[in-house]
Amino acid sequence: MNKLDRLFSSGRLGYLLGFVVSFGLVGLALFIQVRNNLEPCPLCISQRIAFMALGLTFLIAAVHKPTGLWRKGYGVLHFVAAAAGAGIAGRHIWIQTHADEVMAECGAGFDYIFQSFPFRKAVELVFKGTGECTAIDWTLFGLTIPELSLIAFVLLGIYAILLARAK
Repeated sequence: MNKLDRLFSSGRLGYLLGFVVSFGLVGLALFIQVRNNLEPCPLCISQRIAFMALGLTFLIAAVHKPTGLWRKGYGVLHFVAAAAGAGIAGRHIWIQTHADEVMAECGAGFDYIFQSFPFRKAVELVFKGTGECTAIDWTLFGLTIPELSLIAFVLLGIYAILLARAK
């Protein structure tokens, strides 16, 4: 347990680990996409953006190496980013489990939505989900990509809390 305590209290190393894990998950998603010739849906892309935002906040904290209140502030920021990602993944899971209630055909793609609509409307359309969001193209141990993402966001959120509480 002593090594774990040192990881959380070291600051910079703990934040760098959060950065590497966050961007490693994005890299893994890209690998799965290319390897299996998959096209990500708007919610998949949104989850990747959330992982990148979380990773960048970990990197900024690593550079800053905060102490005291700053450390707690970064903890809140990391937790909020992880919670937002978990919310996106949760919505995606809901859409996949309620495919009959969502559009059956593929809707507009992520790029088209953000190019054709004002930002607020585009975000609304992304979270409504499309037919492509209902597709389950890949699983690991019976878990879909959004389910695996939800687990990762929850674990990263817990990790952020542990980093913020370290002495």
